[in-house]
Amino acid sequence: MKRILTVCVGNICRSPVAAAILREHLPDHTVTSAGIAAVVGRGVDPTAAEVAAAEGVVDSDHVARQFTREIGEQNDLILVLEAGHKREIERIAPELSGRVMRLSRWNGDTDIPDPYRKSREYHAYVFGLIQEASLAWVSRLAPKKPE
Repeated sequence: MKRILTVCVGNICRSPVAAAILREHLPDHTVTSAGIAAVVGRGVDPTAAEVAAAEGVVDSDHVARQFTREIGEQNDLILVLEAGHKREIERIAPELSGRVMRLSRWNGDTDIPDPYRKSREYHAYVFGLIQEASLAWVSRLAPKKPE
C-alpha cells in the first residue's frame, strides 16, 4: 500500500490536512488528496492552513482537485472523512469499493465533521480529530523497525 488518497468534499480543509500529516509520517508513501465536490484550483482554506501550521503541518503547494475514477484507480488506499464520501466514490467507481475506508477507521470509524466556514476553534477541534485518525493509520502503515 504505497499510494494513498484522502477525500473530503471541497478538498480545501480536511483532506489536504490529512494528506499532509500522512505524507510527513509516511515518507515512503505517495499521499495526495481530492474532493467529491472540489473547489478546483483553490489552496487550503486559510483557517485550516493557519491551524495546521500552528501544529507544524504545512502544505503550501496544495491545489484542490476533483475526485475522478482515474484518480481513484491510481491509489491503493482511499481514506474518506465521511461515510457519504465512500458512497459517492462507490457510485462513481464501484470497482474501488474495497480500497475505500474512513480516515477514522481505527478511532471509532465515525465521520470527521467539515469545519468549512466555522470558527478557528472548531477548525482546531477538527484538526485534532484528523491528526489522531491519521496517526492511527501511520502506526499501521509505517515500516516496522527491527527490535
